[in-house]
Amino acid sequence: MSQQGPAGGPAFAQPQQTQQHAPGWYPDPYGRHESRWFDGHQWTEHVASHGRQGTDAPSGGTVPTVNRPSEKIVRDVQRAGGAAAPQGGGTLFTEPVLVVNQKAKLIELNNEYAIFNQHGQQIGAVRQVGQSMAKKALRLMTKMDTLMTHKLQIVDGYGNVVLAITKPAAMIKPKVIVQDSVGNEIGQIAMQFRLGKAKFDLEAGGRQWGMIHAENFRAWNFAIQDYSGAEIARITKTWEGAAKALFTTADNYVVHIHRPLEDPLRSLVVASSLTIDLILKQYNG
Repeated sequence: MSQQGPAGGPAFAQPQQTQQHAPGWYPDPYGRHESRWFDGHQWTEHVASHGRQGTDAPSGGTVPTVNRPSEKIVRDVQRAGGAAAPQGGGTLFTEPVLVVNQKAKLIELNNEYAIFNQHGQQIGAVRQVGQSMAKKALRLMTKMDTLMTHKLQIVDGYGNVVLAITKPAAMIKPKVIVQDSVGNEIGQIAMQFRLGKAKFDLEAGGRQWGMIHAENFRAWNFAIQDYSGAEIARITKTWEGAAKALFTTADNYVVHIHRPLEDPLRSLVVASSLTIDLILKQYNG
């Protein structure tokens, strides 16, 4: 981003993970803009979206929720199959099962998801940032927004950004860029065009780390493999019934992670179901 740092201005309390970073523009931890200026000690009111600067006083990060009973989430995990998972560490990066539920809306102008563990406890969420009023109008009136840039933040239960996902505008070979909490690129997930089932490459640092393979033509089940072809995770899209499928845009995914992973694979796997949802909607939505 080409903005220059603002001078002066009031300061505000900030999420803990940013305390040690230098002054600069970082993903807005409050989820209302693309970036917010951090002065080296605290967040300020200076923000930027679409290359334009403005001001917006922080008032706490938003954590989207989904009104879904825990017993239904547990049932989704059971229906998705797989071996019984061990107890997780309680975070997005230490749980062996992530259940990603999209918020059901008749008209979706802003992507929102809740992320649960295998027991139905919400441990994180996903919110869309940086949308202009013009883009929201396009989402209301047309499907052209599927070809535009989308930016999502994956946050923990306190609203702190842990990952950022950007799907750049693209007509061919769509991809998402996965970044850490301060905007450093971790890697990319890129769709490969081929006849038949969908396939995605997991890339970082100029090399391929793994891949995602759809296991059926309806793109409901996916196997995630490392570079050697060993399966490290599995994604299952769960069926919510005809009424929800016909009248809302919500999709639900269960992600089984077979073993502890290190970055970049760890972050790419956490971002995988959202990548599938964003990209496949461009072609099926």
